[in-house]
Amino acid sequence: MGAEDSVKRPLVFAYYVTGHGFGHATRVVEVARHLILAGHDVHVVTGAPDYVFTTEIQSPRLFLRKVLLDCGAVQADALTVDRLASLEKYSETAVVPRDTIMATEVEWLKSINADLVVSDVVPVACRAAADAGIRSVCVTNFSWDFIYAEYVMAAGHHHRSIVWQIAEDYSHCEFLIRLPGYCPMPAFRDAIDVPLVVRRLHKSRDEVRRDLGISEDMKIAILNFGGQPSGWTLKEEYLPEGWLCLVCGASESLNLPPNFVKLAKDTYTPDVIAASDCMLGKIGYGTVSEALAYKIPFVFVRRDYFNEEPFLRNMLEFYQGGVEMIRRDLLTGHWRPYLERAISLKPCYESGINGGEVAARILQDTAYGKNYASDKLSGSRRLRDAIVLGYELQRVPGRDLSIPDWYANAENELGLRTGSPTTAILRGDDNFPLPSFPEEFEILDGDILGLSDTVNFLKSLSGLDSVLDSEKGTEKNQLRERKAAAGLFNWEEDIFVTRAPGRLDVMGGIADYSGSLVLQMPTREACHVAIQKICPNKQRLWKHAQARQSAKGQQGPTPVLQIVSYGSELSNRGPTFDMDLSDFMEDDKPLSYEKARSYFARDPSQRWAAYIAGTILVLMKELGVHFDNSISMLVSSAVPEGKGVSSSAAVEVATMSAIAAAHGLNINPRDLALLCQKVENHVVGAPCGVMDQMTSACGEANKLLAMVCQPAEVLGLVDIPSYIRFWGIDSGIRHSVGGADYGSVRIGAFMGRKIIKSVATELLSQSCANGVTSDDLEEDGIELLETEASLDYLCNLSPHRYEALYIKQLPETMLGETFLEKYSDHNDPVTVIDSKRNYGLRAATRHPIYENFRVKAFKALLTSSTSDDQFTALGELLYQCHYSYSACGLGSDGTDRLVQLVQEMHHSKLSRSGEGTLYGAKITGGGSGGTVCVVGRNCLRSSEQIIQIQKRYKGATGYLPIVFEGSSPGAGKFGHLRIRRRSKD
Repeated sequence: MGAEDSVKRPLVFAYYVTGHGFGHATRVVEVARHLILAGHDVHVVTGAPDYVFTTEIQSPRLFLRKVLLDCGAVQADALTVDRLASLEKYSETAVVPRDTIMATEVEWLKSINADLVVSDVVPVACRAAADAGIRSVCVTNFSWDFIYAEYVMAAGHHHRSIVWQIAEDYSHCEFLIRLPGYCPMPAFRDAIDVPLVVRRLHKSRDEVRRDLGISEDMKIAILNFGGQPSGWTLKEEYLPEGWLCLVCGASESLNLPPNFVKLAKDTYTPDVIAASDCMLGKIGYGTVSEALAYKIPFVFVRRDYFNEEPFLRNMLEFYQGGVEMIRRDLLTGHWRPYLERAISLKPCYESGINGGEVAARILQDTAYGKNYASDKLSGSRRLRDAIVLGYELQRVPGRDLSIPDWYANAENELGLRTGSPTTAILRGDDNFPLPSFPEEFEILDGDILGLSDTVNFLKSLSGLDSVLDSEKGTEKNQLRERKAAAGLFNWEEDIFVTRAPGRLDVMGGIADYSGSLVLQMPTREACHVAIQKICPNKQRLWKHAQARQSAKGQQGPTPVLQIVSYGSELSNRGPTFDMDLSDFMEDDKPLSYEKARSYFARDPSQRWAAYIAGTILVLMKELGVHFDNSISMLVSSAVPEGKGVSSSAAVEVATMSAIAAAHGLNINPRDLALLCQKVENHVVGAPCGVMDQMTSACGEANKLLAMVCQPAEVLGLVDIPSYIRFWGIDSGIRHSVGGADYGSVRIGAFMGRKIIKSVATELLSQSCANGVTSDDLEEDGIELLETEASLDYLCNLSPHRYEALYIKQLPETMLGETFLEKYSDHNDPVTVIDSKRNYGLRAATRHPIYENFRVKAFKALLTSSTSDDQFTALGELLYQCHYSYSACGLGSDGTDRLVQLVQEMHHSKLSRSGEGTLYGAKITGGGSGGTVCVVGRNCLRSSEQIIQIQKRYKGATGYLPIVFEGSSPGAGKFGHLRIRRRSKD
């Protein structure tokens, strides 16, 4: 690092390495190597094997201490992170023994007389350094608070303290040496950017090939894939002719075909990477940095739930060095199109690759006393990082991380939505002009109904055919989706567009599966689908789809489904999906639902396609529809996922409406909703009721859909009085009807119904056996018992009959095994009883019985005369529903807090003085997080109070909730648009 450094005393560095994979250890090797070359001692604290360090560094100045102080991300399989297990493992590794760790590390740092602590990127190391009175620096491209924050969003708030503690630990670090491809890291006060840190090469390309006995004309792919999928068999036909694959990290027992070669465990992989023609593997800093540094194209497969990946992927694609492979093509061996595409790339990374040397120089100077951070202005950088971090965690479908629209999002979250009545009041605007309809399209059928989101969708559609001609001014990750979408359609032919909203559960919720009356409001946010039916020989297939058909030996074009879904960057999924429609057939019959569910479940990054492609299978099985043409679809949804506002129903209904329109199928909205429920129940495997799909299909703007779910009897539409308004406030806690809590409560309710039927049958039998006459027991009473003995839906049982005859017969809980032994089955076709699980039974049974009564009362109150009593009664019914959810075990701290904030507004002095405007709130949908529904007066004061609740919730939790307000028409009311591009003549 310079001759002048030798006059200063040797330094002692304590270098902590995270336990997540080998990528961190390999880059630490390069930094440590330069520190040792400068004459300093480096003590590495790591859980990685010794050979990772000693292969490259043979020096008495390298000291290895085998201690693991964090765990990184726990993987469920080779490509999927188990988010909950990761948080639990981190708690076990670093939280529970924290006091012991701190004492041990402080003592050790003092014992070696460390001059500087370096961390990549172990949180506790920074705090231990501070307690020991030693400066610390982090060297990384991501931090664990960023990674774990998303896991907390999914796994639950009770793990939130882990993220806070990690961020607090990092704040003790003096500054961050930030590597390329970095993620937002607002916990660090200052950041210094350095070039790529990559390991140096020992041999030339020719030397490596000569040592391996590989000729120059042979194409080499290196399979650099840590933790390969279990049971994976590599086959000779995976590679094109003239190719050889070098396999890293293969187990001793793995048998390989002749065109695959197993590399020795101690092989120096940078040399082999540089000697290859392309690399195949999963994205990580090590693989991406070395692929870029040595200009080797990288064929990569996505990992699920590791938020470092999108930032590295964007860097890889920016320098034209990456080709994304669909996971199922990796596992089934359809490699040819990806490898051929890869070798046509010309990676263009020309920046520095001496980041290890630069970082070592900065660390040395810092240890000698130089202050790199004193004159840096970090406020704007930290704000930018915080914005991107928060935006990433929202994962709003249809929005891209790179789009600089954060301020617009902030306005939306504060309730200032363009075109809403609230906006008009707050801004004093009189007119809100509708965006102009794109002139490029002619509407042949249908009406946009004045919906600005539909106009905006059509505008985005109109610009697609120019994407392939010009890439200037377009963000890379937005361009990826748009380029895929641009090739979907034949612009000379008709395109059909449909729209379906989400729903706000005003009353009814989980009681839908028990036959309750429900009241549901379609949301303003909606999903749009554009679809085109295409003759197979005219469809432009993606290359891997062509290769798949070729591998199947198909003669001539066959129908293919191709889907592009916007917003993949924010939903941790692949942006595209394709399949041969013949895959839905088996022995000349449509595939079984069970096999279809397995088909979509095998690739987590493309599991989302079940909601869309599943509609085709349901139409085949239930209506006997034959699909002889290919189908191209573009899906763009603004209904946020995981918020409890039926994002999945919106996608299903919009998709099936589009397929029906394009194929001339006349399906009424009610029947379409029932078919979409089959998609969710049988193809996706989520045990939801039907109210979500019915609202999305049959709802109307500013009205509540009243429906008795037996199974789907629409009673009509209930006008929302002009003086009453409903809001949805998102708790930030992810909701999923596929979760265990929802399913167990549903099972408990069906268990309760079976027991009630059994008790009623026994009472009826006793009455007959004892010779009871009409004088002893009224004839009506016998008829009631007969009805209850054959009870189809719990909600057909009145609350007073439940209290009088059945409540004492129902245990609070029951073991699945005990129930099955006595009653055999619970008669629910979409759930399965776990014999080892204990189910809450009484609360789950009671809830729908009383909820049905509450919903009927709520509906009647909406049409009563205006009074404070009306508002108070409506609010009270919401509160009762909320606490009944909690009794079932479907509450959450976030939703409880929001309801408590509404109550505080409701019972404030202003409310007692007659100026109160909010009257009640409840958790919605499947519960366990998601959104809270609030009822209040439709006035400016109410909007102000909603904003106050948002701010107070943010102050308590750090999360600014999204507010859902306003409404829009359902898919049936919207119908469809048939559009065609105008001639450019």
